Amino acid sequence: MATAAPALETVTSDLLDGVSHGFFTRAGGASSGVFEGLNCGHGSSDQTEIVALNRTRVASAMGVAPEHLLTAHQVHSARAVTLDGPFDGTRPEADALVTATPGIAVAVLTADCQPVLMADRDAGVVAAVHAGWRGAFDGVLEAAVEAMERAGAQVARIRAVVGPSISQQAYEVGQEFLERFMDDDPDNGRFFVNGVPGKYQFDLPGYGLKRLRAAGVAEAFWTRHCTYSDPARFYSYRRATHSGEADYGRLISAIRL
Repeated sequence: MATAAPALETVTSDLLDGVSHGFFTRAGGASSGVFEGLNCGHGSSDQTEIVALNRTRVASAMGVAPEHLLTAHQVHSARAVTLDGPFDGTRPEADALVTATPGIAVAVLTADCQPVLMADRDAGVVAAVHAGWRGAFDGVLEAAVEAMERAGAQVARIRAVVGPSISQQAYEVGQEFLERFMDDDPDNGRFFVNGVPGKYQFDLPGYGLKRLRAAGVAEAFWTRHCTYSDPARFYSYRRATHSGEADYGRLISAIRL
């Protein structure tokens, strides 16, 4: 008798009720070793066929064909791309994917950076955004909102959820990092607290929510899951680095109409 695949686990939000979505944890995957679980990153050194199997499981959970689970080539940019079907050839370099096409699941890969899922249910427009500090600072969240508006969304109706990300207590940064944000906007000081001498703790999800609200998104929420602090459920680039591991898995977050 064949053994059933282990169950996948997703974090969801009531804010996106009525839209199929999920921030997938590492549960239920076929990867092993440092990638144990649902590693969906082809950019990792995990076995290609195992990553493909994991992504197929995610596609099934999202109710789409594997070729309709779409992720871009993420480069920490502020570029948003609107899709109406599978990629024709090479995946675009982008960090936000938008669609108004039913049956297409747009998704992002993260391992501490913010995965942000957004929807205007009335207009039938959704987006998935990869927002690390660089992308958020450069405007990827605003770019996603603008792309959604071009696809027919109204910003006042957009709902946004920030999924599992590195929390302030785990995100230590230096003086130069602080100064970059303070030079951009002195109000950004509220996202930093003092750490050990010469270091600060940065609130990445808080900063992302501020950018979303400033862009006109009335309802935005963080699920309050810290990727660094929960190794059983989440991959974390920073945790892997601190542990001296050779590589790390990538979590996937997806949304579809």
